[in-house]
Amino acid sequence: MKHRKIVFVCSGNTCRSPMAEAALRQELKKRKIRWYKVQSAGLSATEGTPMTAESRQALTEAKIPFDENFTSHRLDEKTILQAHAVVCLTTAHANALRKYPNVTSFYELCGKEIPDPYGRGIDVYRTTLRVIRECLPRVIERCCPEFQS
Repeated sequence: MKHRKIVFVCSGNTCRSPMAEAALRQELKKRKIRWYKVQSAGLSATEGTPMTAESRQALTEAKIPFDENFTSHRLDEKTILQAHAVVCLTTAHANALRKYPNVTSFYELCGKEIPDPYGRGIDVYRTTLRVIRECLPRVIERCCPEFQS
């Protein structure tokens, strides 16, 4: 089967979307779903910025592997057009990309917004990751239609 790409999008691509990327990658591996690739990007990302220390800590505590060399990427049209699904962390992010039919949001898929934890302390990052993980079964169900649990 040809690989399909799911792209998570937030603002700076240093907190939420990299955590969502790592968490979905782990969940797909656990479910033995191998035909999806996962990446993340930011609408206003500065290219090459590392993931926040708090995001790294939350992922490490949750035993979710992530790329130690992760750096942020700015979302571009090529990435959107190559993606099977572009999953935005908030409705505002999705609204900025509405001209693309493959764009959705956590709210549309799961009924939850994923607010930005930047600068708000490790407990907020842990909560953000927990909510992302709770939503992943629904994200998989909606974005990977050929997969039935």
